[in-house]
Amino acid sequence: MVRKFRPEDLDRIKEITVICFEGVSIDHNIEKAFGQFSETDWKARKAAHMDDDVAANPEGIFVWEEEGDVVGYITTRIFRDALIGQIPNISVLPGHQGKGIGKALMKEAFDYFESQGMKVAKIETLDQNDIGQGFYPSAGFQEVARQIHYAMPLSNRKI
Repeated sequence: MVRKFRPEDLDRIKEITVICFEGVSIDHNIEKAFGQFSETDWKARKAAHMDDDVAANPEGIFVWEEEGDVVGYITTRIFRDALIGQIPNISVLPGHQGKGIGKALMKEAFDYFESQGMKVAKIETLDQNDIGQGFYPSAGFQEVARQIHYAMPLSNRKI
């Protein structure tokens, strides 16, 4: 079932994030290219994004719970001046995917956006995220732009 986020869900959401963003995270791509370059690895940095999401809009975070265990979540942000609702993160554990959990979480986010007066919802994904590439258009999103991310070790700089 979908329910509102509670602070005690945060550690579990971080666990889910690290599992689900393996191979589809910019920070993970950077580490694959250059190796780990700080005391924190990509997993710790990506998990910390959940702290940012909670700080930004805890009322707009929803989780899917089965038998007392959180197995998926969605986070949202509200940009009132622009009337845009953003979904920074959505994840469902691999063993629970394909059961409509992502759709239920997305519907909850859409309902939340409408209740907040938003007119547009936005989400982004990497081209290597096959699940997102299929799921987001099926939820009604259409591609509006592409972005390229570059990275380099500063020891390689040419300027």
